[in-house]
Amino acid sequence: MAPEVLIYALSTCPWCRKTKEWFTSQRVPFRAIDVDLLPDEEQQRVADEAFRLSGGRRFPVTVIDGQVVVGYNPERFLELLPGAGW
Repeated sequence: MAPEVLIYALSTCPWCRKTKEWFTSQRVPFRAIDVDLLPDEEQQRVADEAFRLSGGRRFPVTVIDGQVVVGYNPERFLELLPGAGW
């Protein structure tokens, strides 16, 4: 079974785009949430969740089967994916 990968991102963030491109190039399915494109009523709630996970106001925040990676870090993605069933 494929791991669940969730990426909290900003549409204007180059590292967020790079993270999404990396998962696409590895053929790892993921769900991305561009926080800044959410409706106002959702935006603050989702941003707060991303900030809680990352320990600050940083993007991207990638969650691989419950493990959090802050920033663009392909080495860490690869470490977590095998343990997540990839």
